[in-house]
Amino acid sequence: MAETPLTDSKKAPASKAAAKPKSETRETLTFLLKLAVIVLIFRSFIFSPFSIPSESMLPRLLIGDYLFISKWNYGYSRWSLPLGVPLIPGRILARDPARGDVVVFRGPPGDDVDVIKRVIGLPGDTLQMRAGQLILNGSAIPKERVADFILPISPNYPAVGDVNAKCDTAHLETGADGKQVCRYKRFRETLPGGRSYDVLDAADTGADDTGVYTVPAGSVFVMGDNRDNSADSRFPAPADAMPGEAVGMGYVPMDHIQGKAVVGFFSTDGSASWLLPWTWFSAARWSRIGEGF
Repeated sequence: MAETPLTDSKKAPASKAAAKPKSETRETLTFLLKLAVIVLIFRSFIFSPFSIPSESMLPRLLIGDYLFISKWNYGYSRWSLPLGVPLIPGRILARDPARGDVVVFRGPPGDDVDVIKRVIGLPGDTLQMRAGQLILNGSAIPKERVADFILPISPNYPAVGDVNAKCDTAHLETGADGKQVCRYKRFRETLPGGRSYDVLDAADTGADDTGVYTVPAGSVFVMGDNRDNSADSRFPAPADAMPGEAVGMGYVPMDHIQGKAVVGFFSTDGSASWLLPWTWFSAARWSRIGEGF
């Protein structure tokens, strides 16, 4: 007698309901959120871009230069984060900058602007300017006259007569090619330890002769390489200035330093128009791209 095949008394499971189609909008928003977090982490802790808006760091940096700063060199504080969000207490993984480093920091009047200057004095140092000569810890810093610095007139650096003029009549010249340039006296300073950099000292100003500054603990003394046109530690911060007194940066707290300038990645003379893409190339100063510090 043939055996009757056994059958499962349980009902076979129903097939799963068709999965809901994924929302393209939701996927796009998720991707953008993840990208924003990655960019935020990268900019806060690794590298961040910075653009040069003024002439205070001539001749090393020109208006229209774009550079990367590294964020890990001196540790991290709230100012490492966008908008200075107070998520990092104090300063962690701290390390002091070296004299001669070009740093970006959060500056006055309300800790609401990014500023770039060169570190000249460290905690405990004494500094003074005498007839344009930098005196560090009682010793004159070697200052050697070198070739003049010549800067072509451009939309980023217009001549006298323009509403945003940067180059005055005393320094304006016409080059051999018939184009206007600005010429400044340039000098090479060498700090203890051998760190050298160029500075401009085109005229006698009140900042060429100062009292003696003593850098307090936890702060640095910064200066612009363009000694005649830089609001820096030679002048008090706005909150500390007397009525009518020139204002600058004062002593810069270490925890306000965001990073160290490392390399330029683009530079433009300001003649480009966003509506004319080919001008993006003609306005680029290609020789400045890739310059380190």
